[in-house]
Amino acid sequence: MSDKIILGIESSCDETAIAILKNNDELLANVVSTQIAIHQKYGGVMPEIASRLHVENIGVVLREALEQAHITMEEVSAIAVTVGPGLIGALHVGLQCAKTLALMYHKPLIPVHHLSGHIYANEYVSPLKFPCLAIVVSGGNTELVIMDKHLSFNIIGETKDDAIGEAFDKVARVAGLPYPGGVSIDRIFKEGQGKHSYILPRPLDDGTYNYSYSGIKTAVINLAHKLEQNGEKLNVPDLCVSFEETAIDLLLDKALPAVKEYNVKQVVLAGGVSANSYLRSQIVKRLEGSGVEVVIPPLWCTTDNAAMIAKVGSYLYEEKVFAPLNVSASPCWKLEDFRKF
Repeated sequence: MSDKIILGIESSCDETAIAILKNNDELLANVVSTQIAIHQKYGGVMPEIASRLHVENIGVVLREALEQAHITMEEVSAIAVTVGPGLIGALHVGLQCAKTLALMYHKPLIPVHHLSGHIYANEYVSPLKFPCLAIVVSGGNTELVIMDKHLSFNIIGETKDDAIGEAFDKVARVAGLPYPGGVSIDRIFKEGQGKHSYILPRPLDDGTYNYSYSGIKTAVINLAHKLEQNGEKLNVPDLCVSFEETAIDLLLDKALPAVKEYNVKQVVLAGGVSANSYLRSQIVKRLEGSGVEVVIPPLWCTTDNAAMIAKVGSYLYEEKVFAPLNVSASPCWKLEDFRKF
């Protein structure tokens, strides 16, 4: 029986990444070229610049991945690529690379949903166990997903406006902290110099599984303006602690009742905000002794990478879920429409 080797490509935002996964468990290569330093000067990702940098980087990243894996393209079984969601121009670069390789080397093309990749990143720690609750938290998404089996995603709750990661970035900007905001706020939080002195609202705290983070962001903006008008100074460490605890506590207070309702065996974190130190400690603390397994992705797998795309691609390969070469990037692809592309 020949080896199953999946080459994964990820370019949905500001990381150009290619990984090579063998037989679903041996990561032969995982190369990521990040653009964070470039976008920091703008306070956030500039889509056109991101697309151009993907064009510059993707060939180099591909060569390095193949060299790390010590394989040739002829040995690859299939090519998995992020089709969406994400920035349209950035997605287009990775998809065109994948199409070209699929055409040149006669390989199947596997369409992968970006958020499914973040969920499956947890399999680099532990296999998914069902029913599973995935708490998906990133710059563009806040979703609660129940999985009854592999590649089955039932969204039971989501944000109605800002995602939690987006709120972190906007609050950091108000506080004068550098992009990415979540990293900056959490760094100050971990330093322990602040205290929870600012009382912030908990929008949509209504017993449902849906979220709203726009109100917290607006409250911080109004707070900063009021202090400025009164000639007072914003206490940045206190704001970081107050916001992080409020935002994360709201996230878990609304998410964890699903563990009992859906008889969940495992809870996993997914997305960039899963790197948050308070979230990682609190979810373990709250579920301690419950008999429910808590899986937290390694820090290298919380940011965008292609290892997670290759992991999903490996499962899709077994089901022969392939895309035609005329498949288009889908920047607004919904996770519940996982099999529609």
